[in-house]
Amino acid sequence: MKNAKELVSATTTRRSRGKEKSYMTALVRIFLVAMLFFVSKEGLMSQTNQEQKVRNVVLVHGGLVDGSGWEGVYNALKKNGYAVTVVQEATTSLADDVATTKRAIAEQNGPVILVGHSYGGAVITEAGNDPKVAGLVYISAFAPDKGESVSALIKNTPPGAPVLPILPPVDGYLLFDKAKFPAFFAGDVSPEKAAFMADSQVPWGVNALNGTISEPAWKTKPSWYLLTTEDKMIPPDAQRQMAKRAGAMIVEVKGSHSTYVSHPQAVATVIEKAAKGALAVAAR
Repeated sequence: MKNAKELVSATTTRRSRGKEKSYMTALVRIFLVAMLFFVSKEGLMSQTNQEQKVRNVVLVHGGLVDGSGWEGVYNALKKNGYAVTVVQEATTSLADDVATTKRAIAEQNGPVILVGHSYGGAVITEAGNDPKVAGLVYISAFAPDKGESVSALIKNTPPGAPVLPILPPVDGYLLFDKAKFPAFFAGDVSPEKAAFMADSQVPWGVNALNGTISEPAWKTKPSWYLLTTEDKMIPPDAQRQMAKRAGAMIVEVKGSHSTYVSHPQAVATVIEKAAKGALAVAAR
């Protein structure tokens, strides 16, 4: 009898352990399935986010300077995985600068965020009609409407705006008074850097200032505007007016007209916002 009882007890124990083992196995399988689902979902979300982010950025400089001023912004964007192209404009005419910018856009593999500083804003307003351009970013820039030129916008600045110390044209090109360049153009840049910028000015073609916009891209493309509150080249009120007219998302930064030089990370942050939001805005 004892052996029979022991046999029954052992059998019952084995059955109980078997049930526990089966239960634990089922729990492990459920856990693994849940983990696989979570990982797959996270991967899909990550892939979707990557697909929705524009990876190509084209930077367009303004008048009197060249593309080297974008170096800090370039480095910040490259560090975060963006493909960045800096356009070197001749600034002889708006048409030529637009053509140069379009060639840079054509070289990109996929959608593009087009960024312009100062006069570069007029260039991207026209060149931004390219189908590859997903969004526009204006950095203390001119954002002309159809038929407008940079020269017209300069003449129509708000009352009380300082008169820009631009020297009389020579052979159809303009330069800035070197002595006044730092205060007007680069108020928050180091004195040494500002002096170098003044001494390395690129002559700005009168034809570039007088070039008119045929169709502003900001009417059909989402746009962002970094407004510089200490700007003495384009008064903040004029920047705000153009930005609102363009329907741009406005970010204000306390800085001079050369904020892209003095605060490259702030500029890069606005560009990244555009890169992450342009396709989503366009899809609405």
